Amino acid sequence: MNRRALVFTLLAGALWPAAACADAFPSRPIRLIVPFPAGGPADLFARVLGNEMTTEIGQQVVIENRAGVGGLSGVDALAKSAPDGYTVGLNGAAALSAIPFMVAKMPFDWQKDLSLLTLVVRVPEVIAVHPSLGVNTLAELVGYARANPGKINFGSAGTGSVTHLAVELLKAEAKIDLVHVPYRGAAPAVNDLLGGHVKLVALDTPVLLPHIRSGAIKALAVTSATRSHALPEVPTTAEAGFKNVLSDNWYGLSAPGGMPAEILEKLHKAATAALHSAELKKQFDGQDGLPSPTSPMEFATFVKSEQAKWEPVVIATGAKLD
Repeated sequence: MNRRALVFTLLAGALWPAAACADAFPSRPIRLIVPFPAGGPADLFARVLGNEMTTEIGQQVVIENRAGVGGLSGVDALAKSAPDGYTVGLNGAAALSAIPFMVAKMPFDWQKDLSLLTLVVRVPEVIAVHPSLGVNTLAELVGYARANPGKINFGSAGTGSVTHLAVELLKAEAKIDLVHVPYRGAAPAVNDLLGGHVKLVALDTPVLLPHIRSGAIKALAVTSATRSHALPEVPTTAEAGFKNVLSDNWYGLSAPGGMPAEILEKLHKAATAALHSAELKKQFDGQDGLPSPTSPMEFATFVKSEQAKWEPVVIATGAKLD
């Protein structure tokens, strides 16, 4: 065997296992890391997506909740996972677009350590209060807060999350003093709001809808450019006089960096097919979420635009990750 033939044979032998692995993928269940606790909006959207992806890809997609640090811990775990296609993860807006400006050093570089797959969903947030506060409009809340500085506490899904920064925006715009109480996800924040332990939140509409509709809490405004179809009677922050308080939340799907292109393509195809399915659209619509499938490049461009939006907000409010 001449030298050229020998090199070709060796290369073919080295590449064959990877090619065979990509062709066989997936041959076992896929883990989907959700960086927030069970029961919150991220978890709800991830479970619907996981169910539809299971149908599309032919293997069970299993949810694993890894909450902490405003959604950063779960994304960090994803970035450090094996790039074999058997671990994917949901990432919230804050982990990629706001927290990088709140810490001295990120535990990962999203452009190197993650393979962005697609934007999954966009969802409006709603500012809501406990009825004991005795306010019915955003203007009344602001008036009460100005008369009682530092006496209203607000809950969030974690320091640095969009649910935190939305209220920081309101504080800056309305010139009011509110006390931040961070939680490990939206669900525990809602529980304490219902119990009156915190008086105010700005959370994704899905987790608040049943409590708003039951009258357990009062919705004051949605932080979107347009009204929520699920809460058409609730004004936007702009309509209430605070046009700069805009904070739609979003969730995307990523994989570890360095994954074979063939496996990334299969994952992207399964995810986008799921996001186009009638069943997913129906379930997302019931949670006031808009399915938002994209190409990986479109998703990366979107993340950069979100960073450009939140960097000045973080700097102006002085928000830091505890």
